[in-house]
Amino acid sequence: MSTLLDLHGKHVLLGLTGGIACYKAADLTRELVKAGASVQVVMTESACRFITPVTMQALTGHPVYTDPWDARAGHNMAHIDLPRAADAILVAPASADFIARLAQGRADDLLALLCLARPQSHVDATRRVPLLLAPAMNREMWSHPATQRNVAQAAADGAIVLGPACGEQACGEVGEGRMLEADELRDELIAFFQPKLLAGRRVLVSAGPTFEPIDPVRGITNHSSGKMGFAIARAAQEAGADVTLVAGPVQLATPRHVRRIDVTSAQQMHDAVLPEAPAHDVFVATAAVADWRPARADGRKIKKDGSRKVPALELVENPDILATVARLPAGQRPWCVGFAAESHDLVKHARDKLVRKSVPLIVGNVGPATFGRDDNALVLVDAAGERELAPGPKLALARQLVREIAERIPAKR
Repeated sequence: MSTLLDLHGKHVLLGLTGGIACYKAADLTRELVKAGASVQVVMTESACRFITPVTMQALTGHPVYTDPWDARAGHNMAHIDLPRAADAILVAPASADFIARLAQGRADDLLALLCLARPQSHVDATRRVPLLLAPAMNREMWSHPATQRNVAQAAADGAIVLGPACGEQACGEVGEGRMLEADELRDELIAFFQPKLLAGRRVLVSAGPTFEPIDPVRGITNHSSGKMGFAIARAAQEAGADVTLVAGPVQLATPRHVRRIDVTSAQQMHDAVLPEAPAHDVFVATAAVADWRPARADGRKIKKDGSRKVPALELVENPDILATVARLPAGQRPWCVGFAAESHDLVKHARDKLVRKSVPLIVGNVGPATFGRDDNALVLVDAAGERELAPGPKLALARQLVREIAERIPAKR
């Protein structure tokens, strides 16, 4: 769940059409309100057979509109007034019938009417109300050529299609056509409103710890949770980037639309990052990579034998992933950002790392104070000096860092 008021100040017009997925609309409304949005619900007659306007009014605190002749709107023109007050229209669920009517430009109920009447960029460049559709229907209905044509036409006319997902359906069948879950739709809407500062860019992120095996059950690792790296991957994707995430052994959900490569050891992370780096514009090395690994991993668990003799553990140095990427030839080398998680003398060690690894930016934090937490405090270290970012949620800091990267990276040729 988002801990930020990411939708503060946004007015969302939430449209409901007929379908069993209407039950998810209650959770979706709660999530949007928790994220700071003001939500106005408009329902079709069919939607009212699945969930009541009373429920949606209780969740939003606003009266629900269902009738194009509703006299509460100024001049009896709800189809004009409602979309002009909105920052976005989200139809969830969007039924096959509703998408077909959109594609045909029909306006035979209030929701279809206001979608047709919403301000669009080709009419008024100074005011645009985006339309987002979350399809929900049986898998056969979704795959039908007519539905696919209608979805394509709605998208060509400017609608943004979110989903659908694949999985078990109310009818008992399994396939594509499920509406996205409430938290997924919330995050899609949040991402939509984020500035697309990295549009057209490719960003590679490493995150989490590594695990260096001593024997089949023991190993060398650290307390990194991967949360900062995953937040950066999400923030970069929100900013329009094509993101690849190379993740050590962590139990975190992959940010939406992010390609993930799972690894365990430092050598595996090195072998995953190096082939990817030349195809990316930016490399953000947040992973807490182990500096050393056992020279030899025992194939069987090392047992105590009663002699109190402690087995010798010979260590060898792991490859330096960030330094290796930073030394790639021009034209293959992405713009590199390193992380320094320190226990003391943060700025000194971060600056030493900046010089030693020849990268333009190091982001420092006190690791023991932030490992596993949802908040952080960062300091940016570059050739010009240091600047602290105020403590805050990791996702908020990740978005600040993405803005910094967007301002610093060379223009795309």
